[in-house]
Amino acid sequence: MMGRTVLGLLAATLTTGCWLPQLLRSWRTRSTGDLSWLYLLVLSTGIVLWLVYGVISRDPAIVIANGTTLVALGTLAALKLRGDASAVPQ
Repeated sequence: MMGRTVLGLLAATLTTGCWLPQLLRSWRTRSTGDLSWLYLLVLSTGIVLWLVYGVISRDPAIVIANGTTLVALGTLAALKLRGDASAVPQ
């Protein structure tokens, strides 16, 4: 059981950590124009469903990975919303 949790946490670290470069780049450049709203919506919906599944299954690796990924996606969405709003001509 412990080995399965360690494997899940390692997988969670790698798959969630892959968001860090995109998030840092978007934060630094304030550019999210290449991210589509449909992509963010569909991916976020899937992540929420995985999070719910992890909570129901009481699997800490799934909960931690998807909770963290959801925060990263929320941050990207906020940056995109701010960027889209500033791109609208006044």
